[in-house]
Amino acid sequence: MNNDALNSFYLYFSSVKSAQTREALAHYQCPSEAWRALSQRDRSLAYALKSKHTLINRGLEWLEQSGNHLIAWHQEHYPQLLRHVESPPAFLFVRGKIDLLWHPQLAIVGSRQPSASGAECAQHFAQCLSSKGFTITSGLARGIDTAAHYGALNCGQTIAALATGPDMVFPRCNQELYEQIAESGALITEHAPGIPALRSHFPARNRIIAGLSQGTLVVEAAIRSGALITARLAAELSKEVMAIPGSIHNPMAYGCHQLIREGAFLVEQPEEVAHILSCSSGNNGFQPIISAQKTPIIESSAFNIEQLNGQQRQIWQALGHDSVGIDTICMRTALTAADISSILVGMELSGWVENHYGRYHRCSTAASSARGQ
Repeated sequence: MNNDALNSFYLYFSSVKSAQTREALAHYQCPSEAWRALSQRDRSLAYALKSKHTLINRGLEWLEQSGNHLIAWHQEHYPQLLRHVESPPAFLFVRGKIDLLWHPQLAIVGSRQPSASGAECAQHFAQCLSSKGFTITSGLARGIDTAAHYGALNCGQTIAALATGPDMVFPRCNQELYEQIAESGALITEHAPGIPALRSHFPARNRIIAGLSQGTLVVEAAIRSGALITARLAAELSKEVMAIPGSIHNPMAYGCHQLIREGAFLVEQPEEVAHILSCSSGNNGFQPIISAQKTPIIESSAFNIEQLNGQQRQIWQALGHDSVGIDTICMRTALTAADISSILVGMELSGWVENHYGRYHRCSTAASSARGQ
């Protein structure tokens, strides 16, 4: 292992602030020289590393593995777009195809608990846009992120920005997806190997997603959500922000509607996204979201999803918030049309669903009570 890699880890794990590290790397153009200068300036830095030798060694072992990379701020192949975010990472740990960091990227983000139609929409847009040459970037979270990654992998490439070290998977249920992205795409993080997921890591991770991408597409998002943080960060960087509208009965669409009211592009087809990005020339008047202070939903305790049995809950999840026919529910569940029809009658009488000319959707009162389930 060369001295530059070793001293890069020293810089990372020392108590030196990221801004000072970037300044030292830019000045000395060499991690070894930067570490020597900083440690001479502050003799306590060496002592600060004593308890971190295990993590340093873990990081060095990770770096020796094929396909793993460490990019420092001063290096030419540090992604140029990422230099413009607030407090850009001094180091990037990358597993997979490092060249993807310079491909045209689109961020697709949204709820961790989307409707069935929302997840399908995210996967469809990701698949179509990756086939047009865009690398799809997201955060490996449950829900919309997962759907977007899988859609991109069907016929293109994807980047996952992590809130952990590059050798850790969060959430654990995405282990298989993590491995697929490592093989066919790229995993990127500012955290060294061995660093677990912390609450503060997630909003910081969002700035990497927004910074790497030419634009951000929000599929489904509540008023208070990490997806809106990513959209705000993208707008502050004069990147294009787009949102897919949803049903007025779907609380997970309220964030998208808020973005559209504030100037984000309303998009309904992948071709519209491609056209907007190809014509990109600033933020087109979109105003950054400063805070999400309004939650225009009246809570009710009349409905609790725990009241539903297993088959009813399957149908509830399959319905989403847009009207669908029984044939669609059949495709989204393992139930027969006869069973679904019988169960829907009971759910309609109980006020859980509404029927409009043979198409069903969640009752708005029940949906508000069971929001996010």
